[in-house]
Amino acid sequence: MEYTYLGRTGMKVSRLCLGTMNFGPYTEEKEAFAIMDRAVEAGINFFDTANLYGSVFGVPGNQGRTEEIIGRWFSQGGGRREKVILATKVYGGMQDDNDGPNGSNGLSAYKIRRHLDGSLRRLQTDHIELYQMHHIERNATWEELWGVFESLVNKGTIYYIGSCNFAGWHLAQAQAAADKRNFLGLVCEQHKFNLLCRLPELEVLPAAQGLGLGVIPWSPLAGGLLNGNALDPVQGSRGAQMAAFLSKDARSQLEAYSKLCAEIGESESNVALAWLLANPAVTAPIIGPRTLKQFEDSLKTVEIKLTGDVQKKLDEIFPGPGGKAPEAYAW
Repeated sequence: MEYTYLGRTGMKVSRLCLGTMNFGPYTEEKEAFAIMDRAVEAGINFFDTANLYGSVFGVPGNQGRTEEIIGRWFSQGGGRREKVILATKVYGGMQDDNDGPNGSNGLSAYKIRRHLDGSLRRLQTDHIELYQMHHIERNATWEELWGVFESLVNKGTIYYIGSCNFAGWHLAQAQAAADKRNFLGLVCEQHKFNLLCRLPELEVLPAAQGLGLGVIPWSPLAGGLLNGNALDPVQGSRGAQMAAFLSKDARSQLEAYSKLCAEIGESESNVALAWLLANPAVTAPIIGPRTLKQFEDSLKTVEIKLTGDVQKKLDEIFPGPGGKAPEAYAW
């Protein structure tokens, strides 16, 4: 396994991040334990989860189940907790938190403290290495948010703070407010970024690099469209549901992509991940295996080095926004 620093911090994380969103709704606990054990054995020390995870996507209920599974895995001992850089998130409403009007989506000092307590209890730990805002909060001030986060860092309950799904200007705004407090602020941004979704190249990636933030891509396989099964999906699968909405142009892109991957002798999934790893802004894409086999198949990714010719062909198949702003749309 290869490692890199998380943003401008001195903490090293693996170049692949184990995503746990499938643990509970799609992956049984026994299989989830096997995946986490194998991840640690393979040198992956970076695990990502969220307090909301645990329910089938789009169906309410069972929020928190994924954190509980990870907590029971930690409780087995054997140095499991000590070997993991743990990241979780806060923002969404939790059905069982009895927060009343404060239970909906959003962030406040009140909610962050309450929801962190819930995550710590479910995860059976006394600290979180990376606590991430799952979405931008447009109603609370940065004075309020940085105030509570700074106090939690000083207490040692959380070590670092990250963001998810922020625009480039949100990152700049957050860091400017943190600088006024002489506070480290954000260390990373988790963002949707893949061959089919290259919009972050315009503003978010340049902003993150300029501010010294690591970028953690989520949905690196575009919800399964880049895993090689989209053109001939298993009937009734989530991939089949997404493939049903593919346009003629999108299908042509995936056909050309599949052909290119076959030519270089690598799987579609691993090429998609290797393409992300080749970007200097990227710290670690999140892999979200449902099975141990899927996890094993992903490990080879860090060994794949795409040639310039292959990257040029990928740009031709999946054109980006034209570069970073403002050059992409101005003289």
